[in-house]
Amino acid sequence: MIKAGIIGGAGYTAGELIRLLLNHPEVEIKFINSSSNAGNKITDVHEGLYGETDLVFTDELPLDTIDVLFFCTAHGDTKKFIESHSIPEDLKIIDLSMDYRIKSDDHDFVYGLPELNRRTICQSKHVANPGCFATCIQLGLLPLAKHLMLNDDIMVNAITGSTGAGVKPGATTHFSWRNNNMSVYKPFSHQHVPEIKQSLKQLQNSFNAEVDFIPYRGDFARGIFATLVVKTKTELDEIVKMYNDYYAEDSFVHIVEKNIDLKQVVNTNKCLIHLEKHGDKLLIISCIDNLLKGASGQAVHNMNLMFNLEETVGLKLKPSAF
Repeated sequence: MIKAGIIGGAGYTAGELIRLLLNHPEVEIKFINSSSNAGNKITDVHEGLYGETDLVFTDELPLDTIDVLFFCTAHGDTKKFIESHSIPEDLKIIDLSMDYRIKSDDHDFVYGLPELNRRTICQSKHVANPGCFATCIQLGLLPLAKHLMLNDDIMVNAITGSTGAGVKPGATTHFSWRNNNMSVYKPFSHQHVPEIKQSLKQLQNSFNAEVDFIPYRGDFARGIFATLVVKTKTELDEIVKMYNDYYAEDSFVHIVEKNIDLKQVVNTNKCLIHLEKHGDKLLIISCIDNLLKGASGQAVHNMNLMFNLEETVGLKLKPSAF
């Protein structure tokens, strides 16, 4: 059994990670660290887990008892923790914050998008889980980058559910504001754009275009629905073949002939992609569950690869369509 620890156990992504690991046949959760909830039952915070666990939050850090450590921490906190604690040499780390997503000589974290870096992840000790928007958008673009087809600016519009803003209530997350409402935030300046560009350049070294990304807040709890527009004269059937070939060995990305909707992916680790051609414009529609494929499900996928397990173990989840 893989022995796992979690730091930062009170948020939405941590709740989903705990749910997945409790039901994973190869994992035992040894501790869930949360200083603000130490001594409280996990079910006091994650009430959907009633009847599934008797674990309690702890403020202790028995790092020598685990094989893998998940960080579900605020941005900046993982780096602070690693720099201020003694980490066992053979401990594998999966960081769900954005602290190590950008490649640097200052760290050895591998960017944890399996559809891009599967082989490297399998051999890695430290993995930086991608951002939720970044995951959805990159999966819509990677096959084009591989074929050196991203030579003009890319227009991206994507809407996310309220869980993407985290568990702490705020002016733009409480129900009376969010319900029957939508708004734009961080247009052209979202923090996930640098990691998107990094991945595209990894496949297409000549990539130097802009990713004109406009994010929206949606009036639903979970999921990301993205539309991307790329200029190309290549015929649609040839493009569809490129996408099917690129994702042929990937268990969670599916190219769908019919138009897609968000309910088809919510509560799953899937990414669905639909492609349409309108003149010389390629419309790419990509959707994921932000808490699973965009966070905790992808973290478990990375763990499976790091421990040489079949990648779908613990992740065969049914969409909660109705």
